[in-house]
Amino acid sequence: MASSSAPVHPARYLSLFLALLVGVYLLVFLTGDKKPEPKLGIDLQGGTRVTLTARTPDGSRPTRDALLQAQEIISSRVDGLGVSGSEVVIDGDNLVITVPGNDGTEARSLGQTARLYIRPVIHAMPAQPAGEQPPAGQEGAPGLPPGGQLPGMPPGMDPGLPPLIAPAEPEAPIRTPGQPGDPAAPPAAQPRPYPLEPPPSPTPTPAPAPGGPEAPAPGTPAAPAPGAPEAPGTPDDDASLAQRIADEKQLRQSTDQSIQLLALQFQATRCDEDDVLAGNDDPNLPLVTCSTDHNTVYLLDKSIMSGEEIQTAGSGLDQQRGDYVVDVEFKSGGSKTWADFTAANVGTQTAFTLDSQVVSAPEIQEAIPGGRTQITGQFTDSSARELANVLKYGSLPLSFESSEAETVSATLGLTSLKAGLIAGAVGLALVLLYSLLYYRVLGLLTALSLVLAGAMVYALLVLLGRWIGYTLDLAGIAGLIIGIGTTADSFVVFFERIKDEIREGRSFRSAVPRGWARARKTILSGNAVTFLAAAVLYVLAVGQVKGFAFTLGLTTILDVLVVFLVTWPLVYLSSKSATLAKPSYNGLGAVQQIARERRAAPTTGRG
Repeated sequence: MASSSAPVHPARYLSLFLALLVGVYLLVFLTGDKKPEPKLGIDLQGGTRVTLTARTPDGSRPTRDALLQAQEIISSRVDGLGVSGSEVVIDGDNLVITVPGNDGTEARSLGQTARLYIRPVIHAMPAQPAGEQPPAGQEGAPGLPPGGQLPGMPPGMDPGLPPLIAPAEPEAPIRTPGQPGDPAAPPAAQPRPYPLEPPPSPTPTPAPAPGGPEAPAPGTPAAPAPGAPEAPGTPDDDASLAQRIADEKQLRQSTDQSIQLLALQFQATRCDEDDVLAGNDDPNLPLVTCSTDHNTVYLLDKSIMSGEEIQTAGSGLDQQRGDYVVDVEFKSGGSKTWADFTAANVGTQTAFTLDSQVVSAPEIQEAIPGGRTQITGQFTDSSARELANVLKYGSLPLSFESSEAETVSATLGLTSLKAGLIAGAVGLALVLLYSLLYYRVLGLLTALSLVLAGAMVYALLVLLGRWIGYTLDLAGIAGLIIGIGTTADSFVVFFERIKDEIREGRSFRSAVPRGWARARKTILSGNAVTFLAAAVLYVLAVGQVKGFAFTLGLTTILDVLVVFLVTWPLVYLSSKSATLAKPSYNGLGAVQQIARERRAAPTTGRG
């Protein structure tokens, strides 16, 4: 136990706390959006709800285990992105994600299938708006029906050889029948990439009617029938999802080089459309697909590696380039594959495809041993972080289609908040009134300490919402109110220890340091128990209970900080004042009277 003569430097403690308080408010007003407003949860500011409908390649219903696994992965993505206050629940065959705010983009990104493959780039070409006419005079590819038109393609599209850019392997370019340099190559039969609407029943091929159009030669597609779908991306409503995916694979994952070239030109006109093949491509076949920015269409070779070989992923700012990058670390097997591939393909492009779209197609500049590499591209801080988070937490067992986002009202939450704040204000006023009546000047020190503690808590909540996405909800406010009550308990423990010292006959001046030496152990023990309970609750709880546990733990830590750096120095300074030492100011007259009676009792007994 410390003696009353131990050196005390209250000015140092108060200066340290004021420096911390000024520092956090400088961060509040000089960083981020510079607005001193905490991030509110769904129940206080409303939010956005996005429904993700599960789908399987064969069109069957998803299993319960797959939905539970998808819910767990998406919840992990929510935590990794710092989207606090969000909910992920299963509703039939759907996952319903609710996030604070009015922007549903982040919620939709959480439902990415995230099937990552690494594929060599064979060719790339710029995307073009749908219906754009090809250069005049360009010849069509052989093997097509009269007019060079492939069934299902928009009218006017030339399926000839498109202008290719950035060839990944110039030593082995794609060779197409009829391309210059191979004039004698025979025309290849052109399969129909998308089946037309089937007839009601199978019938043999009818003979051509007199005077009618001739039947197509074997190996060539028939002319489009009236009422046939205009494009593979818009089949009849009766076509199943499984059939649509199969049709896309037939066109965009063909091993026939002439079909690959046709698919390149056709895909270039619809990069802005939703991709039905997303997350359903076959990694063992070539792939024609677009980049995520919809500016480039690629012909990719079969995959050399899947995302299952990724150990972890993170994002950051490349100081040399000034761009945001995604750092990827492979597992042992993937590390060896990547090292061998990069060593053998220096100078070529390699595409990272996420859900069948190219997120980045960097050029391999050197062999990359060690299992670490970077994905570069037109990333922002948030997009790089989202991609790294999706890759790190793995792929979903299902594909999902997102519906339109709907707004969640905060009316009920705001009403509850108003009632809770009124109740909290009334309770705090009663505590301060009791402190002033019972402890007088010490009660004023209690009020000042609570105000400073509240200011520190508010600034930290603003910064946590800005840095890690923490959102304050009703449960969190409840944790704050209970935490303020815990802080008031610490003051009471300290003041009662001072009273105990005075009852033993010490003056107010000597009782303060001795009472503090006894009280601080009790304060630390009580706060340690509260913090441990909050930590256990945070780990085990889900949903809004986490917010309650977080704010309770935060205020518990700040309670210790305020009591040690504010309350104790202020009470010590008051004990040095002759004016504040008077019983009429400090409210300790009754205790001092008891001490005098105790001192007089032995003398009276001897008389």
